[in-house]
Amino acid sequence: MARVTYVDETTSGGRGGSWGLEIAEERLTVGELVRRRVFQEVAENYPADGVPFRGLVQPAGTAAAPDAHRSGAPRRIDSEQKYALAREAFGRNGFLVLVGDRQVQEWDEEVDLPPGTEVVFLKLVPLVGG
Repeated sequence: MARVTYVDETTSGGRGGSWGLEIAEERLTVGELVRRRVFQEVAENYPADGVPFRGLVQPAGTAAAPDAHRSGAPRRIDSEQKYALAREAFGRNGFLVLVGDRQVQEWDEEVDLPPGTEVVFLKLVPLVGG
């Protein structure tokens, strides 16, 4: 079993927190890496009352806060729906995924996951007026 490190970055050079996830497989698709990240995010961060949420996709019913999303009253979040939103965001280039030092561009592309692999989610910010 290998430990994969997930990291969030922005195009402005900001680097969010990182966390690890134990993965038994030596290869996974990008979509499966995203799915596991989203499901772990939901399990660990919801339903936190009023606590800023730093995640891949802003949950519905939350207000944007600087580099985070603030939730209101505790509620159940649908992991599958959040995963579908992440897939949609990936498809429209809302974020890029880099595994090691290589950008992966296809949802179904399989990537090698040797021990210590870093998976970076680079959130793209649209240009104003663009």
